[in-house]
Amino acid sequence: MTAIAVLGSTNMDLVACVARAPARGETVTGRELRTVPGGKGANQAVAAARAGGDVVMIGAVGTDEYGSRLRMNLEHAGVDTDLLHTAAGPSGTAHIVVDDEGTNAIVVIPGANGTVTGLGPGEHAAIAAADLLLLQLELPLSAVLEGARSARARGVRTILTPSPAQPLPAGLLDCVDLLVPNEHEAAALSGCEDPHAAAQVLLRRVPQVVVTLGREGCLYAARGGEQVLFPAPEVTAVDTTGAGDTFVGTLAVALGEGRSVPEALAWASSAAALCVQKPGASTSMPYRSEIDAA
Repeated sequence: MTAIAVLGSTNMDLVACVARAPARGETVTGRELRTVPGGKGANQAVAAARAGGDVVMIGAVGTDEYGSRLRMNLEHAGVDTDLLHTAAGPSGTAHIVVDDEGTNAIVVIPGANGTVTGLGPGEHAAIAAADLLLLQLELPLSAVLEGARSARARGVRTILTPSPAQPLPAGLLDCVDLLVPNEHEAAALSGCEDPHAAAQVLLRRVPQVVVTLGREGCLYAARGGEQVLFPAPEVTAVDTTGAGDTFVGTLAVALGEGRSVPEALAWASSAAALCVQKPGASTSMPYRSEIDAA
């Protein structure tokens, strides 16, 4: 079983469902509000656990009701939460608008996630014991950088999802083995709007890049190799929230099991396609048996 450490955020997603997302300064009437456990870190942890990984979550929740629900959701998925600390104050929240086309817009408020500014001995030990470390950018960058450096020093493979897109601290990409941005994040990091050109620029800093392209699939690039576009399964999207995190969590399990890159990407794409056909983030993530069947 692949051992995966996830250093990342836990948020309660407050999902407003609307026919059409409002334009700037506009008010629209929604038809439903859902509260769904999420956060990029927690989502990737749940996705990896459901796909068959042995997962430990490193992060923090608050002392509010959301904190208890977030912890329980992870534990229900089989994620080890011993290193998910409780910080005084509110948990992180994500305010999400989802329209009838399944697209979304998100505002994240860090809450307890903002207290994770560094790592202790337990966190370093968990990273050392893992096959892979999953990172995102919803925690303070000081902790993300420390986690990446800890993994590099211990020979642990690191996958970074550079979301939300922002300037990165010096040295972070030097500790990353696989970078998985979406096309907008790839453009922000590289200065190139074209995903192929963006991937080529990013390969100067990391050995492998997967640019996710939504319904168009994903673009894989590695130093010294040809870029390959892998198409996504054709499905009708209900809610794309959590699809990228499902892809990364499942991809980590596949790579940890020693699957080839094409096989791992196909498996992860199938998982993401299953995810978008249901509402919610962590609640829509498929189990291993469902991915295999797809």
